[in-house]
Amino acid sequence: MATENTITLVGNLTDDPELRYTPSGVAVANMRVAVNRRIRNRDTNEWEDRTDGFFNVNVWRDYAENAAESLARGTRVLVTGRLISRSYEDREGQTRWVTEVEADEVCPSLRWATAKVSKVSRGGGGRGAPAGHGGAPPPAAPPSTDDVPF
Repeated sequence: MATENTITLVGNLTDDPELRYTPSGVAVANMRVAVNRRIRNRDTNEWEDRTDGFFNVNVWRDYAENAAESLARGTRVLVTGRLISRSYEDREGQTRWVTEVEADEVCPSLRWATAKVSKVSRGGGGRGAPAGHGGAPPPAAPPSTDDVPF
């Protein structure tokens, strides 16, 4: 039986997305999402916010540039993607492990906000993690109308 590694988060950005470029020129936006839930305190009968966690989210290529341009601190977002773990060596030579979300989709929540959607022209760049990054390969390009079987 195959298992799926899919996560969906709904939360608020703790800062503006940080757009950077790898040495080979691939765009990556890093953002942190705070996930909270409201529960009623039975003793006081008041609503309270409970933090479920903070999640680091990575978005790649043209999607990264779109996210950095469109999203800002405090924006409520929906994120779907895959959990990945990676290790690195810190300044003291210790191996550290982090778990992050490689995003497949990031969008603003429209529950308490509105958004204006503008299409952008693409220059042939694909989406997804770069080859050798450890994430899934970029999704295949959609078929042309000549390739559709109906």
